Amino acid sequence: MFNRALSLRTAAAMASISLVAGCGLVSSGDSEEEKAIVVGTTSAPTTLDPAAAWDGSWELYRNVYQTLVSFPAGAAEPQPDAAEKCRFTDRANRTYACELRDDMKFSDGDAMNAAAVKHSIDRILEIGVKGGPKPLLGSLEKVETRGEKEVIFHLKKSDATFPFVLATPAMSIVDPDDYKADEVREGRTITGSGPYLIESYNVDGDGRPVEAVLAENPHYKGAAERKNSAVTIKYFADSATMVEALKTKQIDLTFRGLASSDIVDLDADAGEGLQITEGAGMEIRYLVFTEKDRWTRNPAVRKAVAQLIDRAEISHDVYEGTVEPLYSMVPKGVTGHTAGFFDAFGKPDAAKAKEILTKAGIFQKVPLTLWYTTDRYGSGTKQEFEEIKRQLDKSGLFEVTLKGRPWKTYEQGYKDGEYPVFGRGWFPDFPDPDNFIAPFVGKDNALSTPYLSPEITDELLPESRRESDRSAVDDAFERAQDIFVDDARLLPLWQGKQYIAASEEIAGSEQALDPSTIMMMWQLERKTSW
Repeated sequence: MFNRALSLRTAAAMASISLVAGCGLVSSGDSEEEKAIVVGTTSAPTTLDPAAAWDGSWELYRNVYQTLVSFPAGAAEPQPDAAEKCRFTDRANRTYACELRDDMKFSDGDAMNAAAVKHSIDRILEIGVKGGPKPLLGSLEKVETRGEKEVIFHLKKSDATFPFVLATPAMSIVDPDDYKADEVREGRTITGSGPYLIESYNVDGDGRPVEAVLAENPHYKGAAERKNSAVTIKYFADSATMVEALKTKQIDLTFRGLASSDIVDLDADAGEGLQITEGAGMEIRYLVFTEKDRWTRNPAVRKAVAQLIDRAEISHDVYEGTVEPLYSMVPKGVTGHTAGFFDAFGKPDAAKAKEILTKAGIFQKVPLTLWYTTDRYGSGTKQEFEEIKRQLDKSGLFEVTLKGRPWKTYEQGYKDGEYPVFGRGWFPDFPDPDNFIAPFVGKDNALSTPYLSPEITDELLPESRRESDRSAVDDAFERAQDIFVDDARLLPLWQGKQYIAASEEIAGSEQALDPSTIMMMWQLERKTSW
């Protein structure tokens, strides 16, 4: 029988109730003959080195590496993981200390100690990969160790969000013997201390990941309680192939990259022995305008695009209601969310867009090239950008050219500043409004596209980070979003929901997502009888 949960939070609260007809026991995860749980996704890692990735690679990192603190299921704030305890030691939120658990080891048996933690953080700063996670450590002054177990982080300024940063998979602890301090580790092996180790990591002829085979790490000590002994992750190029693999029992569960049409079909397709869980998500999609291009450096051009975009049509016609229109970079459900772009521009209006352009002395059709990735965010991306082109062309004010590339070359293209307008997605590093503002501003940001906004970087963010009560930072982030609207350098499009489709033999999917919607594979388990 097919069943749909109303929300991940509701489902978690009802974990004791069977989601599908019939009942069965769940496996303990201790049987030597237990089949590996096979998870399908379209979100493949770009690198296996945490110092080099600020992207979907974190899905894998969370399961094979370990951080000092992390977000267990249902937690609103970071909790100790590799650390036994962590805390700010001063009232100014400028000194953060952690003490490691006893006898920590990496998957190869090497000792995991305070020096390894310092090495792991320092190398992120030293290597400084363009588009990598270095900007997350903007408030860090230095890392100090005391003995084998104590690590102390000294911050340049007050930053109540620093524990959230340490909980991101970018801060994964690596073995100094295997990860050099000044260069990215290449290859298809890892040495971590997470719940799993990688038995094999396979790529195709083009170097695209196709499979990661995970087995339990016998040296693991941390907050995770494994409910299975092995997981295989299969990376698919498109949703249709992934769903077919689910229906033919080649995989047990899908996550990330389900096309809207497949979600709708799965929801309506009773009697297939499948279950689907729907939950509120914090994933967003948006357009980025660079200032290198003659046209997109003009605020009037950017605001005319903002005046024309019909998010409701994108949501309804392209994604069949599986996403929601978004009018600010901070999504619904996060402190500080506003509807700034709707308040400023209202409904799509070609006459108002024309007025914006003519007041700026622009009387000709504006040529724009919109870039998108063909294989990163799901098969609906191409159709989404075709819809955006249709809307802009229909106004008679723009002449749009669409261009797409696979992620591997697409990512390098925007890092090199090739694209005047390009699409990006954002899965939050941690569930705080800071993480929907800070990564996109400054000279070195997550987009590799400088966006200088001194009021945000020098005033609003420091002000908000002095506040330990994260529910009390609305004013600062509402002002930051007003600036985003005025600049129109970033144009939010929609906010996604999270869908997990699984075989009725699999339990635990309701608890498997952390607050940043990263899947914790150890929560999955196979039912033993039906």
